[in-house]
Amino acid sequence: MTVTAARGFMAAGIAAGIKENGNPDLALVVNTGPRRAAAGVFTSNRVKAAPVLWSEQVVKGGAVTAVVLNSGGANACTGPQGFQDTHATAERAAQVLGAEHSAGEIAVASTGLIGLLLPMDKLLPGVEKAAAELSEHGGEKAAIAIKTTDTVHKTAVAQGPGWTVGGMAKGAGMLAPGLATMLVVLTTDADVEAPALDKALREATRLTFDRIDSDGCMSTNDTVLLLASGASGIAPEHGEFADAVRAVCGDLARQLIGDAEGASKDIRIEVVNAASEDDAVEVGRSIARNNLLKCAIHGEDPNWGRVLSAIGTTSAAFEPDRLNVAINGVWVCRNGSVGEDRDLVDMRFREVAITADLAAGTESAVIWANDLTADYVHENSAYSS
Repeated sequence: MTVTAARGFMAAGIAAGIKENGNPDLALVVNTGPRRAAAGVFTSNRVKAAPVLWSEQVVKGGAVTAVVLNSGGANACTGPQGFQDTHATAERAAQVLGAEHSAGEIAVASTGLIGLLLPMDKLLPGVEKAAAELSEHGGEKAAIAIKTTDTVHKTAVAQGPGWTVGGMAKGAGMLAPGLATMLVVLTTDADVEAPALDKALREATRLTFDRIDSDGCMSTNDTVLLLASGASGIAPEHGEFADAVRAVCGDLARQLIGDAEGASKDIRIEVVNAASEDDAVEVGRSIARNNLLKCAIHGEDPNWGRVLSAIGTTSAAFEPDRLNVAINGVWVCRNGSVGEDRDLVDMRFREVAITADLAAGTESAVIWANDLTADYVHENSAYSS
């Protein structure tokens, strides 16, 4: 169920001392080949962390032999020194991994507090320690090492005929379109070249990671990498491979929302009968970001008026007197007005389903979100590492 589920990969997760609490904080994933193809998708935030800027350039070459990931510090907004530190991390990894590796083919990813330089006197020796502990069974330790406010580590796998796609993710807050505040490494032993990896990854992220929205905030560090070792010797048909990548991404995205900071409800927002897919996505995101609605969901109040209010802030095509809203299968709003008795809505369970019918076309989209709780406020007012 991890990045080492696919053949041709080794991983490790260790405590390098970056986190003051002594928890694991550095992961290393290595592609042992024979292929070293790679693709990546990164945050669309214009303020990008140093490791994002570095890894964007690495991925352009189409080959990644290893990934170094750290938690306990984002290395974002750290100026030229931060970029130098990222470069030094890749250089050290190349040095300890051997002649088959060069810094220009090693991606780096970081997560944690913005605005602080990483303790390189701990991180660089940590890279050496992680290299010494690499294992074909090290995927779970790697997933644990990249956690920040996550309460659980997140892994997923999908099987093809003779080949595998595996992955790990971290993320529990700042989940918003343009990726979530997350680090994700996906691996496959299918024999796939970089352009095909890029196509499959972008198709998958568009429908999964780009459609979760916890709090409307976009991170500086979002990184999703897909690495192919080709160790199976099998070159799958693109559609079949893309489906597997999307399945793993969808599983991980759902886990991210399920572990969102302070959340007590997972909200599935489906917008149907929209004039276009873009309209459906815009409406879904507007509903997901409505704090009044998120508070109501936390209080188990089926307040459909707040759904209509959110829809009304968008540029989507619709007529107000044709809107319909269902909460957990009860159509509480019909034709822009009162529908079925709202007391029929059972909201005792973790998952809440909202359906918004725009009655304007045939397109649809699903956005996942979560409620807004006092625990979220507490965690984000107290969090500083």
